[in-house]
Amino acid sequence: MPRFAANLSMLYPELDFLDRFEAAAKDGFQAVEYLFPYPYERRELAARLSANGLQQVLFNGPPGDWDGGERGLACLPGREAEFREGVLKALDYAEALDCPRVHVMAGLVPSDVEREAVQPTYIDNLRWAAAEAAKAGRDLLIEPINTRDIPRFFLNRQDHAHEIVDLVGAPNLKVQMDLYHCQIVEGDVAMKIRKYLPTGRVGHFQIAGVPERHEPDIGELNHPYLFRVIDEVAAQCGWEGWVGCEYRPARGAVARGSSDGLGWLRELQRG
Repeated sequence: MPRFAANLSMLYPELDFLDRFEAAAKDGFQAVEYLFPYPYERRELAARLSANGLQQVLFNGPPGDWDGGERGLACLPGREAEFREGVLKALDYAEALDCPRVHVMAGLVPSDVEREAVQPTYIDNLRWAAAEAAKAGRDLLIEPINTRDIPRFFLNRQDHAHEIVDLVGAPNLKVQMDLYHCQIVEGDVAMKIRKYLPTGRVGHFQIAGVPERHEPDIGELNHPYLFRVIDEVAAQCGWEGWVGCEYRPARGAVARGSSDGLGWLRELQRG
């Protein structure tokens, strides 16, 4: 069975964010991920992790003006200085939280610009950021995201992400493979796991039911089968990463809504 990390940006929405660490630990999670740590002091987050015996396995770099609709800066010409400042801030948090990987969101392609026109900026930014992350002993991740949830997002497909990784040429630049996004854009998910996981360039998985983005036992994907595929391929290639539970509880922001929705995980644990 893969190792699962609770995504605290989506799970336990009925609780204040800092109280979600304890809730995840009580549900048996040993690791957490979330979107952004920056509203909170490093020491407070580190204390919550330590008190609950949790590992921080992933968070995102600063995305620009999130509330204003921005979804990353990496592909945006003219925003290079802000992108670099954000990467350094993320690496500072990663050091404080002992987090091995940081995801940098690509950003939205401007409406009056072709996708190909911003790719050189994206590659240059990633090359610089990967070098800085390597100095800090961290992996840098990029993620293909579907254009239904985030229209005009620069990176949408697994093959494009792996092409970018090859073009950048940094061994610590890896792909965050979200099976929810992959199914919506491409399908053929199991074969993509078999193709890309052995390359050593998949740094992290994420899951959610398709299409509603609820628990992985809801929707059109056969997640137990996909988890067996991950286990099989991981055993062959030595992959030891995490699978982030980045889904919205179907029960909503009610007491124990997230916990009561973990039947899928308890079933896996029973074997």
